[in-house]
Amino acid sequence: MNQKIDNLRTNLQTKLDEIASQVEKVKGSLKVASKEAEETIKSKMNDTKAKLESKKQEIADSKAKLEERIQTKKSEVASQIADWKAKREQDKLVARANRAEEYAAAAIMVALAAIDEAEVATLEAVAARMDADEVVGN
Repeated sequence: MNQKIDNLRTNLQTKLDEIASQVEKVKGSLKVASKEAEETIKSKMNDTKAKLESKKQEIADSKAKLEERIQTKKSEVASQIADWKAKREQDKLVARANRAEEYAAAAIMVALAAIDEAEVATLEAVAARMDADEVVGN
């Protein structure tokens, strides 16, 4: 049992580390964006948009899982879970644990997608500012 919990913890930690890494990447992009040429900004923006587009179905599936989990969670009450434990209804408890793990994974996927969307928005903002400054400067 402890092995399953350790595996879950390790898996979720790895995904959270990936989120942190992506946030740092977006920060770095923002720092250098003002120094880069407009073409480089547009290229990065297009690459990030393509990445986001390629994950569109996975993101939609993850959002659907989140909504499903919210509905399931509403129907589970603490007394019902306590009853399952008392009656040692393993199938129900295992199914609940599996749903909770899927929910955590889906929430992380949605967070990763939000970071990608934030990166696109940031690059679009920089590109828009460059366009405005070009006109204002002339």
